[in-house]
Amino acid sequence: MQIIIVGGGKTGSYLAPILKGDGSSVVVVENRRRVAEKFQANLPDQRVIVGNGTSPEVLERAGVMGADVVIAATGSDEVNLVVSTLAKVEYQVPRVVARVNNPRNSWMFNESMGVDVGINQADLIARSVQEGLDMEDVFTIMRLGKDDHALVQVEVRPGSGAVGRRVSDLSLPDQTVIIAIDRAGDIIVPNGDTGLCEGDNVLAFTSEGARQELRRALA
Repeated sequence: MQIIIVGGGKTGSYLAPILKGDGSSVVVVENRRRVAEKFQANLPDQRVIVGNGTSPEVLERAGVMGADVVIAATGSDEVNLVVSTLAKVEYQVPRVVARVNNPRNSWMFNESMGVDVGINQADLIARSVQEGLDMEDVFTIMRLGKDDHALVQVEVRPGSGAVGRRVSDLSLPDQTVIIAIDRAGDIIVPNGDTGLCEGDNVLAFTSEGARQELRRALA
């Protein structure tokens, strides 16, 4: 699978190694040279193009004409919309996923603008494109990659052993990354010292085979 990620910040840096490890070919486009250089230093085997993802020339350098998926993951809704529209309308990319930074802009992230899946960070659970309930307590938000990697949500239930523990102390399965925590509507981007609370909705990127273990660690 050929995947282009526009945006080499935190979201792109999480997704790229997981999708590449899944066997996909991943190209990252980042407009900020310093961010691109940091990304490249952390992932020396990852192809990174320095350029504006709203430029057709830059997208073509990234291989958009043969791409299976384009992920618009910048911190700008305007940029993400332009990238999505270009990818779908001009280049007929089969699947376009866009990050929504401001929930007030959610209404614009639709199929007419080239967006197949819009991921609203501020209201991710309520308006996500749920592809089904894989198992009790684990909801699939979005699938990416040929090996069934997915963005999933797990609720930290009362009595869970995860309550009060730090993220760094959790026994997470391999190739699993906690991306965000939805705590009563507030989105927290966690670090190793972030503690978990009863009722937290944990958003994680994981593989099909790791979901049961992730459920045991959190639910």
